Amino acid sequence: MNVVTPKIRMGFVGGGEGAFIGKAHRQAAGLDGHFELVCGAFSRDARNNQDSGAALGLPASRCYNDWQHMLAAERALPADQRMELLVIVTPNHLHAPIASQALSAGFHVFSEKPAALNLAELLALKAVLKSSDRLYGLAHTYLGYPMVWQARKMVRTGVIGAVRKVMVEYPQGWLSRDVAGQGNKQAGWRDQPEQSGLGGCIGDIGTHAFSLAEFVADQPIEQICATLGVHIAGRQLDDDAAMLFMMAAGATGVLIASQVCAGEENPLKIRIYGDKGGLEWRQEEPSSLIHRSLDQPMRILRSGVGQPWLCEAATRRMRLPAGHPEGYLEAMANLYGDFASAIRNQVEGHDAPGVPGIDVGLRGMAFIEAAIANHRGDAKWTALVCHP
Repeated sequence: MNVVTPKIRMGFVGGGEGAFIGKAHRQAAGLDGHFELVCGAFSRDARNNQDSGAALGLPASRCYNDWQHMLAAERALPADQRMELLVIVTPNHLHAPIASQALSAGFHVFSEKPAALNLAELLALKAVLKSSDRLYGLAHTYLGYPMVWQARKMVRTGVIGAVRKVMVEYPQGWLSRDVAGQGNKQAGWRDQPEQSGLGGCIGDIGTHAFSLAEFVADQPIEQICATLGVHIAGRQLDDDAAMLFMMAAGATGVLIASQVCAGEENPLKIRIYGDKGGLEWRQEEPSSLIHRSLDQPMRILRSGVGQPWLCEAATRRMRLPAGHPEGYLEAMANLYGDFASAIRNQVEGHDAPGVPGIDVGLRGMAFIEAAIANHRGDAKWTALVCHP
């Protein structure tokens, strides 16, 4: 007799009609059948909120006008009906306040990054998390790709030797014009410090490059030397960044993040070199991992179920045979899948294994603040400090 595993009841704050990332989260969460959407506060616009809920098959009674009312009403429902996980896909300034109250109300939280607007706010959120018995995860989606895990495993097992050099870049072109001035809402709030935080490009995509570098190299970045730029008149926050960095085990690196590289789409890329060889992974071609050896021909490892040369961590995150592309939604679905396993297995602590947690958020925030401080100051190098 087959035992039916109940789906985890999920609620959303943000992600109403017209929002890209909310739809991506719902599709990713539904890909493996672990979750059921039961409620939401999708938009501050009442009509958009109700229309979004109706389109998703929710009753009007579970489409709340605001997230505060949603948390209170859901908490009052019987345990077998209320949501169990809250997904936060709002502008940045709401991430920490909503997460803090949701954790205090007894709900697990999966949030878009960044986790907070600044380091002080994030440390306060960590204190709330520590006093709860809930799980917290961050949507660093690129850390869900199988071949990223394969690269990390090859670094850890010494396939490329001692890491010497890391080069990571994330160029986009969508802010090459003043699209915020033309009414683009996604660009608009991202250039408002009170909604986006201290960094523009450095916070939006620079943190993805930063976390990818630390994850694959398997060592933290300790110091950076950064320059930030603004290329559109009237823009308040950076749209371009470049920096050198030094890592804990001696590797040096270069990080470039820019949203004014005209014509570029989303070509996040990392190259990492040791004393025996190197690895290269590109987000726009995520099924391939290039392995260069000091004394052997270059080879390209390809993702796919059943490939015997791939590590278990990579294989476990694949769904299809080689040659059947898996991409962004599947990578995000891997994070949701690991989060679901942690909830069902009642994992101790606050981190779901395989899912970036609060400490990854702290590292990213320290990175943003160090980059800005270095750019504004006279010091050649600025250390990343996660705690005051």
